[in-house]
Formats: sequence, structure tokens, C-alpha cells
Amino acid sequence: MREHRNILEANGLGKRYGSTWALRECTLAVPEGRVTALVDPNGAGKSTLLNLAVGLVAPSAGKVTVLGGRLPGSRPALDGIAFVAQDAPLYKNLSVADMIYVTRNLNRRFDRRYAEDRLAELEIPAKRKAGKLSGGQQAQVALTLALARRPRLLVLDEPVAMLDPIARHDFMATVLAAASADGVSVLLSSHVLTELERVASYLVLLSCGRVRLAGEVEALLATHHLGSLEELALAYLRENVTEVAQ
Repeated sequence: MREHRNILEANGLGKRYGSTWALRECTLAVPEGRVTALVDPNGAGKSTLLNLAVGLVAPSAGKVTVLGGRLPGSRPALDGIAFVAQDAPLYKNLSVADMIYVTRNLNRRFDRRYAEDRLAELEIPAKRKAGKLSGGQQAQVALTLALARRPRLLVLDEPVAMLDPIARHDFMATVLAAASADGVSVLLSSHVLTELERVASYLVLLSCGRVRLAGEVEALLATHHLGSLEELALAYLRENVTEVAQ
């Protein structure tokens, strides 16, 4: 049995753009095996934390590790993390089949059969260009390509922001199924708190570039005597956050 590890650890982590801190003094330990919701009403902090976790940007201060101590951007981290950004990054002029081919050849580990079978099950035509798919279909292709890499950590930055409610529900159902069936840890940011509540078991609440609250969703709701993640986020921010990041 694999030893329990934290999927992400940050110690004094900060990221500055010019004179503005997007993330500051972040000390955090996120356990593996959870769907972790990142909530930030100010917007910048959660995306910055995700970009630091996947190695797209380097810290201005402190340190972050993933997958039980790996440095973001290192080969072991890259092999174990799949990332889907808000705009479902696909090559719009390539067919779905070509996207599978390209992704397979860009990654050392890729389950082609899984990708082909899942997209066939979703009735997404393999010969259709990605740019001709609906928004929901594009999101599902991006998610399928990410899951076909068989990651330990799936990072999703506002993946349902542009989707209609039905497509959003289907996308989240796939995420939850992957977490439950395959043991994939998920870091998920979204401004749609009702969708996060349906899938998230762990919460990280940021505001003004700082971590304000972190813990198991059920325990936090019980402690604060509230019935929903949205109520918790709004109440905590209203009562406790008065400062602005300098």
C-alpha cells in the first residue's frame, strides 16, 4: 500500500508580478485522494497557485512541491500531472483523432485505447475538427486527453466557465468518476460554487492573494454551522477579510 502523501505542499509561497503580489505567504498542505476546490473571489490567487503547481511559473518567494515532494516542472511531476486550462486548449484545425495522436506523441505515458473508447462513448466524431465541436464537446475532449495520461493529479483551472449547465454537469460528473474510480487527486478552481460543492471534499479559500481557510468541506461546514460551501465562503470572507494585498 502506498504511503499517504500530500498532493501539494506550499511553504511561504508567493508570486509577484511587478509590485503586485498575486499570491503571498501561502503555507498549505493538500492531502491526496481528494477533489480540492480552490475558491477566490478576487480571481488571481487561485490561477496563480495552479500555475505554480504545474510549473508554468516560478515562485517569487517560498517553495511548492507536488506529488509527495516533487518539484513542479520536473520530469516526475510532469509525468504525474495533467492540466486543463479554462479555454480547453485544443488545436482547432486538427481532428479529434489527430489530437489523440499528437497528445500520445508528446507524452511518455498515454492510454490511447481509453481516449478513443471514451470519446466514442460520448459520440464525439473522431474525424471532426476540434474547432467545429460544441463547447461541451471541446471540454470533454480536453478532459479525456488529460485523463488518458493516467495522472496522479488532475489540475483544472475554471474548466466549466464557458459551458452551459448541462455540459457543466456532465464535465463535473466525469471528474468525480475519475476521482472515485481511479484515485485521481483533483485541484479544481471555479467561480460556480454550486458545481464545486457537488464534487469537492476539500476546500482552499483564498482572498487578496492569501490563504484564508483550508480543510475538509464537511468538517468546515459543521464547525461553522452552515449548510453549503457557498454560504461558508461568503460568510467567512464577509466576517474575516478586511485587508487588501500590498
